[in-house]
Amino acid sequence: QPGVPPEEAGAAVAAESSTGTWTTVWTDGLTSLDRYKGRCYHIEPVAGEENQYICYVAYPLDLFEEGSVTNMFTSIVGNVFGFKALR
Repeated sequence: QPGVPPEEAGAAVAAESSTGTWTTVWTDGLTSLDRYKGRCYHIEPVAGEENQYICYVAYPLDLFEEGSVTNMFTSIVGNVFGFKALR
């Protein structure tokens, strides 16, 4: 969105598609947020496009069921494409 720094947008995408939608419950003390959160590790501008960026996000493998491409696809694409904070 206009006026949002690319670092903030990248962090928001990483959170939204990993732990950002978690609901706080009493068991939160049993789960390490740092272990499961996605991380935006690189941002680069899109050549020839003002205020457009590509954000690279890494996710812990523990977030995904082994061998399930469907799980990975819906976890990442479903959350990010439904994220209204980005255009």
